Amino acid sequence: MTPFANLPCSAMANAMSSHQRHATVGAELSPAAWPTVAASGTLRRMIVAKQLVKVYRDRKRGEVRAVDGISFTVRPGEIFGLLGANGAGKTTTLRMLGTLLQPTDGTAYVAGFDVRLEPENVRANIGFLSTTTALYGRLTVREMVEYFGRLHGLDETTLRRRIDEIFTTLDMHDFAKARCDTLSTGQKQRTSIARSIIHEPSVMIFDEPTTGLDVMTSRTIVGFIRRCRDEGRTVIFSTHVMSEAERLCDRIGIVHAGRLVATGTLAELRQQTGATFLEEVFLRLVAPDQPDL
Repeated sequence: MTPFANLPCSAMANAMSSHQRHATVGAELSPAAWPTVAASGTLRRMIVAKQLVKVYRDRKRGEVRAVDGISFTVRPGEIFGLLGANGAGKTTTLRMLGTLLQPTDGTAYVAGFDVRLEPENVRANIGFLSTTTALYGRLTVREMVEYFGRLHGLDETTLRRRIDEIFTTLDMHDFAKARCDTLSTGQKQRTSIARSIIHEPSVMIFDEPTTGLDVMTSRTIVGFIRRCRDEGRTVIFSTHVMSEAERLCDRIGIVHAGRLVATGTLAELRQQTGATFLEEVFLRLVAPDQPDL
């Protein structure tokens, strides 16, 4: 039985095995179904990572296992955070989920699709955002979002509707005609958000989205992440900022040296470690031999 055997009939076509839908490219889950699916619990796992491994070859260090057998699940309408220090394996894990990197071993299912065997269908159902998400400087903001909408196959009527909705929600109309290379940092991030959600993805992947941003821009990103959950999207994001994880996450996965050392709600992790603050929880899990400060 596949991890998505519990899909409702209306979404079953999007979660069939590879040989049953080999001709389907860019299949998407209906956005209208996200809240219903999340509430009913019929689709219990929108993301399933199964023993993900990523090995790099380094001339000096030899074999480097950036990710070493990570497994977890994320449910519909949930914010799941990967918390770890720099170099722990968070970004590599998210890039494998987003089909930007091919796993060395193991696999993952995103919205019912295998990241190794069906990368096009995975990409049709995700939005990927980081502080390094690229914009084309010579395009205007509207041209940039239009370009990605057309890449996702939106017809012109739908594209215009989606742009108007997103630009209104994110307060982007005032700089819609500005070239991307003239934008402020906050405007660039809002443009990056717009291009990542133009196709109404059911899964959002955020890779340290607030790193290097000012307080106001970070607040915009955090608000957007919450809005994604409220709309029924599945959200996974990486961070090393403890306060972000405490405020946003329904569940947290602690990543250290390429491994997932603990997973649970904040209350569960506190109970497991006997610590109160998330920083203490984190340190007791990744460095248990070090005394508390």
